[in-house]
Amino acid sequence: MAWAETTRTDEEPEGLAFASLPFQPALRAFFGRRAEAHEIDDLIQEVLLRMHNRRSTIEIANLPSFIFQTATNVLLDRRRRETVRRSSAHCELKEIQHPRDDLSPERILQAKQEASAAVEALKELSPRTRAAFVLIRFEGLSYKAAATRLGISVSAVEKHVTKALRVVSTRLQETDERRSPIRRTFR
Repeated sequence: MAWAETTRTDEEPEGLAFASLPFQPALRAFFGRRAEAHEIDDLIQEVLLRMHNRRSTIEIANLPSFIFQTATNVLLDRRRRETVRRSSAHCELKEIQHPRDDLSPERILQAKQEASAAVEALKELSPRTRAAFVLIRFEGLSYKAAATRLGISVSAVEKHVTKALRVVSTRLQETDERRSPIRRTFR
């Protein structure tokens, strides 16, 4: 055949890949029937790469047959790889399932302002209310253990914690309202 004379790889290292360029539409149709549409360009590139990397001095008698045999081998190798890696069992990570958590400078500043407002609110509380709140919320004690430590009833601890929560949440709402109305609408 005419292809055999033009595809000697020892004379022209990129001869096979170059000679196979006219077969790209046929390869596209071949892969279109056997693979998903988004894989076709990669598969064609893999065929051309394999043909380019072929370092043999043996002449190819039937270039079209050789190209499509290479394409079949590319498909088989890809299927083997998918089977070994069990890629069908993997799930794609999507933004909706794993939203980005941006720690923007604005968000960091907002958190610092809220923490500062909460600390200021705690400073305004009576020492006993502040102590009850800290024991329950920060040290993780039960109401009964906090009552024993403070020497008051469980009901009194509950009332102190409720009062502290009300003061802190009111202060945080005031801080939020002081922020620019434009920023609140875009959160």
